[in-house]
Amino acid sequence: MLIDDPRFRRVVEAGIAPLQAATLVRPRLRPMAIALVLFGAAFTIGMQVLAGTYHVRGPFVAVAQDLFSTPRSSEVYFAGLAIALVGMTNRVRVFAVAAAVLLQVAFVAERLLRNAPFALGDGPLYVLFGLAGLAVFWWKGEQRQRALKALSIGLVIPLATKLGDTWLLVSAAALPRVDDQYLRVADHALGNPSWVVGQVLEFLGPVASGIVHVVYIELPVAAMAVAVYQLLPYAKGIGAWPRHYIVRTFVVIAFIGPLFYMMFPVVGPAYAFGPLGHGFALNNSWPSQVTPPSFDVFSFEFDNFTPRNCMPSLHTAWALAIFIHTRRGPTWLRYGGTFWLVATLTATLGFGYHYGVDLIAGAVLTLTIETALRDPQRGWDAARIQLVALGSGLFAILLVSYRYLPLYFAEHPFVFGPLLVASVAGMGTMFYGQFFAESGTKVAAFAGQPVRG
Repeated sequence: MLIDDPRFRRVVEAGIAPLQAATLVRPRLRPMAIALVLFGAAFTIGMQVLAGTYHVRGPFVAVAQDLFSTPRSSEVYFAGLAIALVGMTNRVRVFAVAAAVLLQVAFVAERLLRNAPFALGDGPLYVLFGLAGLAVFWWKGEQRQRALKALSIGLVIPLATKLGDTWLLVSAAALPRVDDQYLRVADHALGNPSWVVGQVLEFLGPVASGIVHVVYIELPVAAMAVAVYQLLPYAKGIGAWPRHYIVRTFVVIAFIGPLFYMMFPVVGPAYAFGPLGHGFALNNSWPSQVTPPSFDVFSFEFDNFTPRNCMPSLHTAWALAIFIHTRRGPTWLRYGGTFWLVATLTATLGFGYHYGVDLIAGAVLTLTIETALRDPQRGWDAARIQLVALGSGLFAILLVSYRYLPLYFAEHPFVFGPLLVASVAGMGTMFYGQFFAESGTKVAAFAGQPVRG
C-alpha cells in the first residue's frame, strides 16, 4: 500500500528530524483545550439535534452533503486548506495542493458527465480530512503537533460556516413573526441609511454594485487571507503560534451573534419592505420611499425560509474584525482592510440586507469581543474588565431601546441619532486607547491602558 511505501513516509515526514523513542510520547493536552473541544463537539451535536427538530439541514448533514453530493461551499474549504497548510512541511504542502487540484478536477468532470450543477470545494475538503487522518494516526512529535494546531483552525472555519447556516435555517423555521417595523422606525433617527445607500447604488450602476457584492459574499476569504498573513512567521519557522489572531474573533462572533437572531428576528429592508418579500412584505417602499409611511410599531408574519439574521449585523462585525486585525500590518494590508470594511458596510445597507441600527449593534459586539480576546498576555486587568462590561451593557441597551423606544427615536431624530453614533464612536475610542494608542498619550490614559514597560 502507498502508506507503507518508505518513499511516501519520507515525504510526509520531510523536514522533521527523527526523534528518539522516548520523545515520541504524545504531548498532553491542556485542560482548556480539552474543554473547548468538548464544548465545540457538544454544541455541534446540539445544533444537529435542533435542526432535526425543525426538519432543516444541520451541520453534520451539510458536511456530508458536501463530501458525497454537490458541495454548497467552495471558498471556505479552499481557505481552510490554506490555513491548514501553514502547519505542514513544504513537501506536504506541494502534495496536498496537487491532490486538492486533481480531486477537484475529477469531481467537476464527474458532475459534468451526469449533468449535475457545477460546484467547487469537495477537493480541498477531502484533502483536509486526509491531512487530519495523517496527523492523528501517522505523524509523530513536532510534525504532528504543528499539523494538528493548523488543522484545528483549517477545519473549524468550514464547520463554523455550517453552524451559521444551520442557525439561519432554524431562525426561519422557528420564528414565524419578524420585528422589522421596530427597526424601520428606529432607523429614522439615523436618516434611514439603507434607503439612502440603496438609491446611491442604483445610481452608480451595475459595476459598483457588482464590486461590493463580491466583497460582501467573499468576506470569509478576506478573513482567511489576513489569518494566513498573521500565521506566516509560524509557517516559515521564524515565529511562535500567535496568542491572538483573527480566526479567534471570527469564531467567537459566529458562536455568539446568532443567539440574538432568535431574540430579535428581523429579515431586512429588501425583504420586509421591498421586492424580495415573496408576498409577505408590508409595502414596496425600499429603496424609493425614504421616510417611513407609518411610525406604528408591530411584529408581523413572514415566510418560513427567509433567515431572521439582521440583528446584529454579523457582516459588519466580521468586517470590523478584519479592519482591526489589519491595523498593524503593512500598508497594502491596512488599505485592504479599510476597503473591505467600507465596501461591506455599503453592501449591507445598499442591498437592503440591514438597517443602520443593525450595523451599530454589530460594531459594538465586535469591539466587546475583541476587547475580551486581544493581548491575552495582559490578563484581565481592571481596564479590560471595565471596557468589556461597558460594551456588554451598551449592546444590551441598544437592543432593548430598539425594541421598546423606536417611536422616541423616530420622533426625536436629532437627539437619538447623534446618541447612537456617539455610543459606537465612544466605544471605538476606548478600544483604540487601550490597544492601539501610544503609551502615555491622553487617549491611552483615558482608556486606562496599562503602562508598557
